Amino acid sequence: MKTMEEIISLCKRRGFIFQSADIYGGLQGVYDYGPLGIELKNNLKAAWWKDMVYKRNDIEGLDSSIITHREVLRKSGHEENFVDFITENNESPKKFNAMFKTNFGPTSTGEEYAYLRPETAQGIFTNLQNVLNCTNRKLPFGIAQIGKAFRNEITTKRFIFRTREFEQMEIEYFYSDEQLNHEEIHKEWVDRRFEWWKEQGLRVCRLIKAEANPDELAHYSFKTTDIMYEFPFGFGEIEGIASRGDFDIKNHNPSASGISVVEPSAGVDRGVLALLCDAYNKEKLENGSERVILKLKYELAPIKIAVIPLVKNDENIVSMTKVIFDELTSLGIGRIRYEDTGNIGKAYRRNDEIGTPFCITVDHQSIQDGSVTVRERDSMEQIRLSTYGNMYDRKFVNHIMQHFSI
Repeated sequence: MKTMEEIISLCKRRGFIFQSADIYGGLQGVYDYGPLGIELKNNLKAAWWKDMVYKRNDIEGLDSSIITHREVLRKSGHEENFVDFITENNESPKKFNAMFKTNFGPTSTGEEYAYLRPETAQGIFTNLQNVLNCTNRKLPFGIAQIGKAFRNEITTKRFIFRTREFEQMEIEYFYSDEQLNHEEIHKEWVDRRFEWWKEQGLRVCRLIKAEANPDELAHYSFKTTDIMYEFPFGFGEIEGIASRGDFDIKNHNPSASGISVVEPSAGVDRGVLALLCDAYNKEKLENGSERVILKLKYELAPIKIAVIPLVKNDENIVSMTKVIFDELTSLGIGRIRYEDTGNIGKAYRRNDEIGTPFCITVDHQSIQDGSVTVRERDSMEQIRLSTYGNMYDRKFVNHIMQHFSI
């Protein structure tokens, strides 16, 4: 059974995620994404944007500001309701607003301030009319946004599961009460988002849908369904689908009526953590050794292909390897990695551990006939392929993927 300690160790060792400012003791509840982590994170966001925006004809995109006008969050109810309770010096509990304040403007009187947004949603609500005006959209339609949000959590825990700075992938889907039934549209989005997480590689046996109890609902929601993933520490929410009704619409525009909102809101960082946990495996090999492997979906893998010279002191092999690397890199299919450790076994193990789907090895035979060895990550199967023209193009990559049914 994998542990969070194993996941955290892998993340630091291989460059997925680091503690922020760790050279100064670390900043609690804040993390930095390393060379591999940012690739995985960007690939997850790109997959979401592709499916939620590009593949639909009823969603527009937006990127609103992080610094938020105080009046926006007063009207949205966050100033009054976005609170936790803390106890200090054994006194009675008192309210603690979890939003970050920031001085606004050149003077620092304390009276002119704004907030770092606690959710990406409010920028969508305040821009609704702008988007309608410039797109001529009609209901129902949605606005999608990916961006940072900030919450001054009293307690941060479980690595990147609960942090003070995090990223959301969020849609506000607007519809007329006369057009759609609240229950039906809510269920439609829950089912769609549940299936999407399965398509990203999360095993269905570790996913559940959970209805939030009335006393757990946010102040703006009358119904919320959470998609929960079973982490090593137990089930935790990776996405919430909230029916916000007309709460935000009326607060920002009292003259508006008859428009309701359903909000699928996914945590990018929690999604990354779930993918790492689900993909992490340890396998015993026939020789008695053990390999760590990240069985990430090809589209999400930080490195798509590693290109490896069998030996690093043969000029012809190295030269051919670099040509292949350059040609594959020019295809724009994602990160290609050049490995020149000189130990093919260690190179394979390292790439298994970071989730690289394919390794291409150039050897002495490659110089003679242009063929290379292609190794697939999960099965460790190796095949010999030739391009019959020494061009490592999309046809060559497609041949690999078709052979291994990717």
